[in-house]
Amino acid sequence: MPPSSAYGRLALVAGAILLALATIAGALGAHALPANWSAQREHVFAIAVRYQFYQSLGLLAMGVWLATRNPEGLPEVRRRTLRRCRDATRALLVGIVLFSGSLYALSLQAPPWVGLLTPLGGVLMITAWTVFAVGVWRS
Repeated sequence: MPPSSAYGRLALVAGAILLALATIAGALGAHALPANWSAQREHVFAIAVRYQFYQSLGLLAMGVWLATRNPEGLPEVRRRTLRRCRDATRALLVGIVLFSGSLYALSLQAPPWVGLLTPLGGVLMITAWTVFAVGVWRS
């Protein structure tokens, strides 16, 4: 198992990129949205930005926690816990992309079936936080 610090770095980079993209999306939403957008479309877009910000900050926190862990010399049970926490960061990343990405797409009038990805992303985010919380508790 590679050091958790490597996975922590990946989570930090992904979180930072997602925060930069959320900032760009928020700026576009505040200054460049078409004037003819309905209040509903603006609301959906704003939810996507807000969740992307919150969850990306959480991804940074996960990355910091993982970066400070070294699996070398740990018993197998503890290494498994670190692997689950690492997997939680992946699930959170995919959840952010599915949840916020589908909402961005819907606000840009993507086909309605794209909305099926939103709850899947939400479930992944909830699962990621639950798995991570259990992993931190057990570590």
